[in-house]
Amino acid sequence: MKTSKCWVWFKGNLNSSGYWKDGFTCTFDESPGIIIESPAYVTCRVPNWRVSTKEPENLSKGPSIPDNAIWKII
Repeated sequence: MKTSKCWVWFKGNLNSSGYWKDGFTCTFDESPGIIIESPAYVTCRVPNWRVSTKEPENLSKGPSIPDNAIWKII
């Protein structure tokens, strides 16, 4: 398993747009998705497209979601 610092995409809500949030570590293993951890959030597994190991240039621009993505909310 590999662990590194990462940014996680949060969609926002009806009154605000989405954003990338730092302060997470992510763990990659053989299961689908990535495990994210932060002292302020519950540890969970999220889809790969919600995580970036490099700081996004625009913290307000969302990730590209693959057409066949798992955990995609329409």
